[in-house]
Amino acid sequence: MTYFERLSRRCEETAGICVGIDPHGGVLDTWSMSHDVHGVERFAMGVIEALGDQVAAFKPQSAFFEMWGSPGIAVLERCISAIRETGALVILDVKRGDIGSTMQAYAQAYLGDGPLGVDAITVSPYLGFGALQPAFEMALNHGRGVYVLARTSNPEGADIQLGSTHGGAQVAQGIVDQGQAWNDMAGANVVSLVVGGTHADLGIDLTEFTSSLLIPGIGTQGGTISGLESSMGGTQAVLLPSVSREVLMAGPDPQGLRDAVSRVLPS
Repeated sequence: MTYFERLSRRCEETAGICVGIDPHGGVLDTWSMSHDVHGVERFAMGVIEALGDQVAAFKPQSAFFEMWGSPGIAVLERCISAIRETGALVILDVKRGDIGSTMQAYAQAYLGDGPLGVDAITVSPYLGFGALQPAFEMALNHGRGVYVLARTSNPEGADIQLGSTHGGAQVAQGIVDQGQAWNDMAGANVVSLVVGGTHADLGIDLTEFTSSLLIPGIGTQGGTISGLESSMGGTQAVLLPSVSREVLMAGPDPQGLRDAVSRVLPS
């Protein structure tokens, strides 16, 4: 099955949301975990064990594992394996974006069959959408997915994303349109988008986009799942709302985490 097919099925079987795994200092303190690689692992595994049967996907933020060097990467590898055992999908938040052989190496690392291979990754298109071709091709060949940053949840993103190219086209809309064109060419929904859930007006047209939208900003940042109907209701895409602090800060009690997931869902 393709990533898009696996995601669609998993969203039907579960709460249909993604939970970020972000072991930053604040959440480690809330969980009374040590600020070291052991605390990171205990936290991450606690989230996975509590919510693995409830959510569609987990989104580990790679930076919080990388900061501990090779022991942190080893923990990330174990987390990827643990997530797979629950049946949930793994979206690794790495925001990679480069050119040529470097992009090919990133693609091989995260979208191939190695120890860091996951179901999907986030990428940045700001070295040019075409520079991401190695990631798209690797994802297509291995049944994976790629989430391209289009209209992110942070307010600073608008300076670039809602700006215009030298040809007069809007930058973010160009990412949307190029992503759909690539999927149409490939005959598969490989290219998905990151579109923040914090905007009352996205400033882009998603009505013709048919893949997946990863939607950060739900919960603490102010976005709500019920509010997505007004901002993204016209799209044909599979919506995957992503929540982190709103859920993570309810731990370490497993029931507290599950209750937090329930609270962010529309009543």
